[in-house]
Parts: sequence; C-alpha cells; structure tokens
Amino acid sequence: MPVRMKKGWLAAAAALIMFFGAVMAGTAGNSEPGSPEDPLVTRSYVDAQLNLFADRYMQWQVVDLSAGQQVIGAAGTELIVRVGEMAVIDSTGNGIPDLTGGVNIAAGQRVAPNHHLIIPRSDGRGIAARSKGVVMYKGEIKVK
Repeated sequence: MPVRMKKGWLAAAAALIMFFGAVMAGTAGNSEPGSPEDPLVTRSYVDAQLNLFADRYMQWQVVDLSAGQQVIGAAGTELIVRVGEMAVIDSTGNGIPDLTGGVNIAAGQRVAPNHHLIIPRSDGRGIAARSKGVVMYKGEIKVK
C-alpha cells in the first residue's frame, strides 16, 4: 500500500474517533439532574437514609404478640424471646440457629427465653407465639 493511502486511512480513522468522542462528550452533559444518570443527593437525604438503616438494623425493636401470632423474619434478622412461649416456624426443614445455645432449633420446637436467634434466609422462617409474649428483634419482620 502506498504511503499516501496509509496516511489517508490513518486520517479517516482519527477523524472517526474524534467524531465519536465529541458525540459521547455531548451526550454526557445532557442528563437531568437527580436522574439515575446524574444522581444528586443532599446531606439531609444521606443522613435520613443512615438513620433509617440504624433504626432498622442497629437498634433492638420490641413487638408484643398475642397467642397465635407469628413473626416471620428476613435474612439476617435477629430475634430474642423475652416473655412468653414461642415455637419455631420452618417449612424448609433446616431450622433456626440458636446462637446462645449453640444448636439448631427445628420446626415446632420451643424457643428458650433470652436466647439469641438469627434467621439465615428470607424463606418464611420465624417464630409463633403459643401464649402472649414479647420479642425483641433487629432487622425486618412481618407479624401475621
């Protein structure tokens, strides 16, 4: 290939690269502020989200239960039975870890008071109140 043709191809390639670079630079600045492409957050928003996280996952909450009610936990939810008689709900057959006792509690078995339980997965595991009771929790629960 002659030198003149090589220079022509090289110039055409450079022009094409510059054209696409200009197009990309032009579209990058057209995002709407606050959109997913250009998120804009204030300090108050970040503080509110951190407080929501801390309230839900860092501080113990308390729920009062009547006999027959159930507490179903999401993955990572921690439970402590303070008052009442509770039994494990588990349709998976894998049980719920009792961190205090160092054992796994199977479906239908009684939960000892003041024992720290943790729900391993969001698959419907939790505890059922056999009597009126109080449960402390960290994380996400549904009371049925």
